[in-house]
Amino acid sequence: MTAFRMVETQYVAATMRLVDSADEQLMLEEMLEASKPPLPPQASGLHYLLAAPFRYVPQTGSRFRAVNSPGIWYGADDPYCACSEIAYWRQRFLLDSAGLLKQTLSTEHSMYEASVQGSALDLLSQPWVLAQEFWMHPSDYTETQKLATLIRESQTELTWVRYAPVRATGHVCAAVFDPRSLTMVTPDGRYEQWHCNTTADKVTLSNGRVRFDF
Repeated sequence: MTAFRMVETQYVAATMRLVDSADEQLMLEEMLEASKPPLPPQASGLHYLLAAPFRYVPQTGSRFRAVNSPGIWYGADDPYCACSEIAYWRQRFLLDSAGLLKQTLSTEHSMYEASVQGSALDLLSQPWVLAQEFWMHPSDYTETQKLATLIRESQTELTWVRYAPVRATGHVCAAVFDPRSLTMVTPDGRYEQWHCNTTADKVTLSNGRVRFDF
């Protein structure tokens, strides 16, 4: 499966604003890299955008990742589906922040494409599709997190899950547990740039050619 993922563009330029030269930026980047949690051995040598989700253990859960569980790489089958996920999480962040409710959040994002290989559990196939109410709840991730834990603990050859997204009907997403299942497709530095405006009522993403409203 080929999958698209969006990340905030700040990873590119954040350190450039803090230094006066390329040498200083390199030194700062090396210091920051040394302060980060170590990558799991399976992610060694992987492109940094693919490896990043596996480096950290976020304090909040996601559809297939329980709190304090290892990281997961999520991807979508096309740009619209990837944007729908970003839109949901950006708006949820705003709605959960009382001081931001009346504001407009403007953020820049980069979209890249990766190839997902390896053995997958396909929740769109029989018999799994018969229990889709458990896999597709819009906010209760209890059952999907239990499933992910079973996959990790069973020591099977399964490395990712193919599933239907809640916010983009008819599309497909990937939840990747093993970084060795990922290969970067987009050439380095050729990531597609998107602008995101988020309010309490609407989220708009645009790349200058295409616009999606959620």
